[in-house]
Amino acid sequence: VLLLALTPAHGFAIDSLPDNSQVCLAKNIYFEAGNQPEAGKVAVAHVVLNRVAHERFPNAICDVVYQTKEYKTSWKTGEQIPRRGMCQFSWYCDGKSDVPLDSVTYDLSYKLAGKIIAGEWADITEGSMWYHATRVYPYWAGTLNETVVINEHVFYK
Repeated sequence: VLLLALTPAHGFAIDSLPDNSQVCLAKNIYFEAGNQPEAGKVAVAHVVLNRVAHERFPNAICDVVYQTKEYKTSWKTGEQIPRRGMCQFSWYCDGKSDVPLDSVTYDLSYKLAGKIIAGEWADITEGSMWYHATRVYPYWAGTLNETVVINEHVFYK
């Protein structure tokens, strides 16, 4: 059960953010947790906001969502594209299209992103800045403190 926060959790006001912040957060929700109940979506979104608020990460939602360690040149187009496996969020550099295909799920993700940015949902991750799917155990998981398991993700700080 999720509870609405009475005060904004991060102090972000939608009108003070670049127009695409909600889109960036919605795409991350969609691709990382689109198949999960609302709690999973909220948790994934809060990891992005927790990173935005931390000095170690970029201070803008889109910059956090699209953060990558390395780019390569596409042999097809000549464009710079993220190198597979080098992104903070795997969907961005998995080689697949980044265009949401399920309009209903994306619409829900977009609306939820707006509410989360506005501070209408409390952070249920206890300040987590990392997570992974329960079906895997990445090398870095043992170096962090597990905070909570929500749906199909394990969260850490």
